[in-house]
Amino acid sequence: MAHRPRIAHLAGPTATIQNSPPLVTSNKARRKYGLPPRTNRDGSDARFDALRAQRLAAPATVYVECFSAHPLEADAAELYGPPDGYLDVNGIFRRERMSATDKAVFEIEIRPEDGLYPLPYMARKADGEAWEGECTEPGAPASQARQSFYPDGSRSFEEIDRLSVGAEGVGNLISAFADVDFYRVLPPAGYTKGLLASLRTDVGEGDIPPETRSKDFFAYRPYHLGEAPPRPALARLTNAARRIFDSNRYDGAIYTQGSPQIEEVAYWFNLLIDTTIPICGNAAQRPQGELSHDGPKNITDSVEYIASRVWADEHGRNRAGVIVLQEQRFFAAREVMKVDARPGGYVATGGHGGILGGMGYHGAAVLHYVPALKHTYLSEVNLSKIPLSVPVALRSDGIVRRNEIRIREDNGDLLEGAIPSVSIVKDGGFYAEEYFEDPDVTTDLVALVERKLAKNRLAGFVVEGTVPYGKMTSSVRQAALQKAIYSGLPVVRVGRGSPEGFADPHPYFIAGSNLTATKARMLLMACLLKFGSLPPANNPDEPTAAELAAIRDAVGAYQRIFDTH
Repeated sequence: MAHRPRIAHLAGPTATIQNSPPLVTSNKARRKYGLPPRTNRDGSDARFDALRAQRLAAPATVYVECFSAHPLEADAAELYGPPDGYLDVNGIFRRERMSATDKAVFEIEIRPEDGLYPLPYMARKADGEAWEGECTEPGAPASQARQSFYPDGSRSFEEIDRLSVGAEGVGNLISAFADVDFYRVLPPAGYTKGLLASLRTDVGEGDIPPETRSKDFFAYRPYHLGEAPPRPALARLTNAARRIFDSNRYDGAIYTQGSPQIEEVAYWFNLLIDTTIPICGNAAQRPQGELSHDGPKNITDSVEYIASRVWADEHGRNRAGVIVLQEQRFFAAREVMKVDARPGGYVATGGHGGILGGMGYHGAAVLHYVPALKHTYLSEVNLSKIPLSVPVALRSDGIVRRNEIRIREDNGDLLEGAIPSVSIVKDGGFYAEEYFEDPDVTTDLVALVERKLAKNRLAGFVVEGTVPYGKMTSSVRQAALQKAIYSGLPVVRVGRGSPEGFADPHPYFIAGSNLTATKARMLLMACLLKFGSLPPANNPDEPTAAELAAIRDAVGAYQRIFDTH
């Protein structure tokens, strides 16, 4: 890059990549305070304390034994300069060796401004006992639980810069490439007692009032308190992201979220966010600091990907769309899917590509392919092309009508209540209860349709049917969904799992191409924001020819989006 890139980091919910293992009281602290030490599984003494990144409160001088950084340093002793001095058997430091038993050492002054240091964890619970997990006791309420997730990305990025070592043996793996600002768009942890701006160390504006779990932030640990964000929170996330990207301050962005959901928000950004800068989605299978944690490498690869500009076309615009970068491969947002909680647990769906490139061993980004489908600033359903209001199907006095519903504020923000309610209906073989199907098998589906029509809310369905056509094996349930279409609710058909073929076109059902059901859901939600509900028939049981023609035209508009996004 001609200039040092500035990157926005957006902290999303339930993000293992912004999580840490529980802070467990060290044996050094247990022995100091007379508590029983932690032992191995066989009852023997634990060999080492786990070291946790912490800040020094004051400078200290430490003496490090020469040739202790690697078992073979001493083998090349003739290549080294002299030590700083020697420690005798009593621990007294002198510049000159006084005895053959004196130990050669380096004298190091460590200071608070140096940054984090790995040290034994000395804290105990208020009752004087040792911490064994996030909670004071297993299953304790939130008031007796600590948070393991970080409130934004600043701490995890600092730990990477300070403690991670690159292939060339040096650190500063983020700050060497870019400057980063941190935003809590829908964070995985929160300040339950609030925070004054004067005490904050992250980049932000204003004071933070007291925050509430499962409303202001969303964590999955402690596991018994875990909560995922609801549908309206997607509007909060989208609005915050739009303002960040519209600021024109950034050369790229990194978004972090829980590994099972990163694929959905990455595709949502790919559809909704009107920007020409690159957006990288990152997740992790293991918390930061745990054995073989993968998050730091994913983040540093994203920083290097943004700085490389391999994503830029001849006009400097992002030609790759939103990507998810995991384990040195970057996936197109449309195709990426998590299949397992392990390194390498992400695949490209659809059978026709999806891995756009990768990171070389030393970090060099290589882009081999670009998406042919529309994304970000090219998307036909991005926020710049979504109206302030659209029609919505509503059943009132037994009749389905289309009302106008406001979906955006005058300033462009999405209203939380405007995020569409789209349900996934899964179909499989041997669905019918008897040889001649009983209409009662549609009871749950009919109730769901009626609930959607009663809410004055944009709504629809995705059917996960046979591969790849998306057809249903239950004719009566298909008829129930066709009636839902005639009532104004669009329905998309996709094959189950990760289909490599394409769903069949249909006059009234939208063909979901080779999308997974979860990705088809996100695209249908975006289409609903652009087009609103389908035009309902006065009598959905017996629509007129003119009504059917109007429905087909409306479905055609949806279909054109599904064919190109």
